[in-house]
Amino acid sequence: MKILETDRLLLRNWRESDRDLFREINRDPKVMEFFPMRRSHAEADAMMDRIRQLITQTGLCFYAVELKETGEPMGFCGLSDAMLPDLLPEGTVEIGWRLATRFWGNGYITEAARALLAHAFDQLHLAQVVSFAVHTNRRSIAVMQRIGMAHQPDGDFDHPRVPDSHPHLKRHVLYRMTAAEWRQMQA
Repeated sequence: MKILETDRLLLRNWRESDRDLFREINRDPKVMEFFPMRRSHAEADAMMDRIRQLITQTGLCFYAVELKETGEPMGFCGLSDAMLPDLLPEGTVEIGWRLATRFWGNGYITEAARALLAHAFDQLHLAQVVSFAVHTNRRSIAVMQRIGMAHQPDGDFDHPRVPDSHPHLKRHVLYRMTAAEWRQMQA
């Protein structure tokens, strides 16, 4: 199922043939630097199956990002329920991404994220989209800034699902874009 297409990318649901790439990005220490764990093959497979099902059922979750030129999957970028009910209003949608390291530095995530923001505001008519990352994750924060999101310092938080065994990963910064801000950027 195709979700979106950009000049260089196809955002789509996951296929069985993507499983090796999904496993790779979930165990790579560089990709997972700001997460408290790496996933085993079985855990990555279960996560991919859940994501596929959510995309099929709701149209939202973390879509596979495919390089159109080669047909190769590279990682994911998507819109998903933020699932932080004690910190963000119910139904808050986040934009998030993960990319295999061999594809870093080419602007693929920025391109995919911009297309997803357009989709979020123009087709899904969302009022806002948020993104959050560990406060020291400069790469993800740079993407948030490049796509026009604004830091919300009063919304920064300690992530409740990060275990106390990883205190350096608890503090997260919150970025947000509203539909009005998106429209103003497009004018």
